[in-house]
Amino acid sequence: MFPAQALAEVMLSRGWRVSLSTDARGARYSAGFPNRVDVQQMSSATFARGGILSKAVVPFKLAVGIVVAIAKFAAARPTAVIGFGGYPSIPAITAAWVLRIPRVIHEQNGVLGRVNALFAPRVNVVACGTWPTQLPAGRKGQHTGNPVRARVLEHAAAPYEPAIEGASILVMGGSQGARILSDVVPEAIAKLGLSNIRVAHQARPEDLARVMRTYDEAEISAEVEPFFNDIADRITGAHLVISRAGASSVADISVIGRPSILIPFAAATADHQSANAAGLVAADAAILIPESKLDADTLSAHIDAVLSTPGAGDQMAANALALGMPDAADRLADIIETFAEKRT
Repeated sequence: MFPAQALAEVMLSRGWRVSLSTDARGARYSAGFPNRVDVQQMSSATFARGGILSKAVVPFKLAVGIVVAIAKFAAARPTAVIGFGGYPSIPAITAAWVLRIPRVIHEQNGVLGRVNALFAPRVNVVACGTWPTQLPAGRKGQHTGNPVRARVLEHAAAPYEPAIEGASILVMGGSQGARILSDVVPEAIAKLGLSNIRVAHQARPEDLARVMRTYDEAEISAEVEPFFNDIADRITGAHLVISRAGASSVADISVIGRPSILIPFAAATADHQSANAAGLVAADAAILIPESKLDADTLSAHIDAVLSTPGAGDQMAANALALGMPDAADRLADIIETFAEKRT
């Protein structure tokens, strides 16, 4: 949803009308979109969730969504339709294919998701957020980078301030937190034995109490919440980010320019989070710790190395910034406007 929101912001600034086509679940995450975006809910579903009964009705839900999308697009005739992956995009991209409306898919990760892999041979352009992205044989992609929201762009290339009065650490595990980070990170930070350290930790609601208790027992100043609405501000103020390697998180860290320790989600399809992190790791901008090797002692040692080695954080921040693509949304917008020029 974040790349879609970023593109919507740019297209609106260029004078376009923008509609967001998603299902009920996706609509719950659309609050950050500008008010001028027309949010259209369409029926969709996935075989990856639910029991036998839920999976049995998936084809019917998809069929309803596709028929509704075809009707809406036939009437509105959009200049282009762009899908950002995931099953909520199935009705819109299918309708665009049926009606021969120019269509683009954007893949955030270094490996195509199932839905984007299905549509890759059937779209005009495959835009890639992570480079290189594994694509089907004979299919070429355009490297656009992953769009970041306007709020992140406001902090692009923010100066990395030295930790003179104590270090600040941001812990984020995707939009809903990550249990393994709640299991390991508080203990790892406590092992540092530092009193002048500040932590902002994103944790699942069921983990909040125990995470806060660990920080309190170690006398560490910590904010523990299930979601931070001001994540761009918090990345900017952090001396170190400990995070999953989701594509949007990697993009935000790169555009702002901060050192990070990345723990890819082990169950991610085709290990795509490791692919997302590969560029930062190769550039010495991030440290990667696989879940299988993550423990409090290992993580604590890496945190200490970044925070206590003179110049380490500054250099990692600069290396991350060198990989940032703050113009990713503009690149996507340029692709869409190319279709408009051809149609004219």
